[in-house]
Amino acid sequence: MEEVKKLRAFVLILVILGMLIGQSSATFKDCYAKCLFSCMIEPSQNLCSCTTTCLKNCIFYETHQQNLEQDSNSRSLSFCKLGCAFSRCTGVSSKLKIDAETVDGCVGSCSKACNKNYFTP
Repeated sequence: MEEVKKLRAFVLILVILGMLIGQSSATFKDCYAKCLFSCMIEPSQNLCSCTTTCLKNCIFYETHQQNLEQDSNSRSLSFCKLGCAFSRCTGVSSKLKIDAETVDGCVGSCSKACNKNYFTP
């Protein structure tokens, strides 16, 4: 039992280091997969809380990377993408299968819809 706890801690440290090292060039898919994996190995977390946290963190991180000056349109775009992703994309992954590819496509469709609403004159 003690060895399992040590292994979990070691894996968690590796995942966090990997996230920190690769964060500058991470895509949404990479961010989401790493975040969900590291969240799900925590015994106190569940799929719902992890999905919600990771969608929020990765959508806002991606939008921030694309629009370094966070004006009101880019913040509105982030909230639009987040709302859309919560309603359409949260049921895609499971505890046994982190389907970052499908979630990425789902969030991408939300991004297109939100861009159309916020940036079309």
